[in-house]
Amino acid sequence: MTINVTRSSLPELEEYMEEIRSIWESHWLTNMGVKHDELQAELERFLNMPHVTLFTNGHLALETALAALDLPKGGEVITTPFTFVSTTHAITRNGLVPVFADIDPVSYTLDPKKAEALITDKTVAILPVHVYGRLCDVDAFAKLAKKYDLKLIYDAAHAFAVFKDGKSSADFGDLSMYSFHATKVFHTIEGGALCYRDDALVQRLNDLKNFGIRGPEDCAYIGGNAKMSEFQAAMGLCNLRHLDREIGLRKLAADRYNERLGGVPGIRLSAPQPGVTQTYAYYPVIFDGYKYTRDEIDARLRAEGIVPRKYFYPLTNDYRCYADLPTAGKEKTPIAAYIADRVLTIPIYSGLKEEEVDRICDVILN
Repeated sequence: MTINVTRSSLPELEEYMEEIRSIWESHWLTNMGVKHDELQAELERFLNMPHVTLFTNGHLALETALAALDLPKGGEVITTPFTFVSTTHAITRNGLVPVFADIDPVSYTLDPKKAEALITDKTVAILPVHVYGRLCDVDAFAKLAKKYDLKLIYDAAHAFAVFKDGKSSADFGDLSMYSFHATKVFHTIEGGALCYRDDALVQRLNDLKNFGIRGPEDCAYIGGNAKMSEFQAAMGLCNLRHLDREIGLRKLAADRYNERLGGVPGIRLSAPQPGVTQTYAYYPVIFDGYKYTRDEIDARLRAEGIVPRKYFYPLTNDYRCYADLPTAGKEKTPIAAYIADRVLTIPIYSGLKEEEVDRICDVILN
C-alpha cells in the first residue's frame, strides 16, 4: 500500500452531511453566507484576533494582502527563496519585485540580518515565511519594519494553530496569511485567510475579494473573485472541532520518528522552538553526511511505495521565471541552497500508523 507524504483529514461523513444540510434548505452556496460567517467568527475566537477575512485559497489571500496595502509598483519586497512558489508569485503578480535573502540554518526561516542587509530606498515591505510550523524571528522583524517604516506581511501557510508564548501566529506583522489547503493540519478543502488588527482593512479586503462590489449598483474598487464557498466553510467548521485530536495523532507519529531517527549520525531533525507550540504539520529530515544522499533516500522510499517530498526544492530564486532578477540563482542564498539540496519531508498525517512509521524508518536506516 502506498504511503503518501500526507493525507487529508476528514470528519465523519455524517457530521459533514449534517453541517451542510441547511445549505440545501437555503440554496445559498457562496457569497458570504451563514457558514462563511460562522467559520469567520469561530476563527477569530480561536486565534484571538479582531479580524479574519476568508478566501477561496491561501494564494489569493496573500495576493490580496499585498494589493490592499497599496504598495508602489516596482517596489521591492524582501523575502525568502525557501518557500512554495506561491509566495514569490504573489509578490510579482502585484507588480512588485522579490528580493531574496538567505535563511537561518536552524529554523530555515528568513534571516533578519540577511534581510536588513538588502534594504534600500526601493524596499517597501518584508515578507517572511514560517516554515514547517517553525516561526520566524518575529521580534527581530517587528523591529526592522519599525526602523525602516516597512510593511510586514507573514506567509503563515504552515503555522495555523501555532502559538508563541500564548500569542497566535496570526498576530504578527500587518497581516498574516493562512492556507487551508486540503493537505494542511486544518483545512477547508481549499481555502485561506488573512488575519489582522487594522479596522480600515476590513472593507478594503472584502472589496478586493468580491469584485469591489458594495451593493447592487455600487462598485468601489477593481476587485477580483476570491470568496470562500459555503461548502468549504462547512468543512472548516467540522475540522476545527477535531483540531486537537488531529494534532495529537500527528504528534504520535512525530514522537515515533524522533525515537527511531534521533541521534543517527548524518540525520538532522528539527528541535522544538522555545515557547512555540507544535502542530506537526510536516516532518523534515536533513540528510547531511549520512551514508546515503537525500536523492538516494528519496529513490529508495519511492521504490518501496513511500512518497516523500523534496520540500522546498528547488528554491524559488532558482526557477527560470525569476532568472532575470538581481538576486536570482541559488548561489546568492547559499544556506537556503544547502538545506534545499538535503531536505526531505517524510510522511506524516493523523492516520499514519506506528507500523507504517517503522516501515519508513527501516528503509531509511537499513
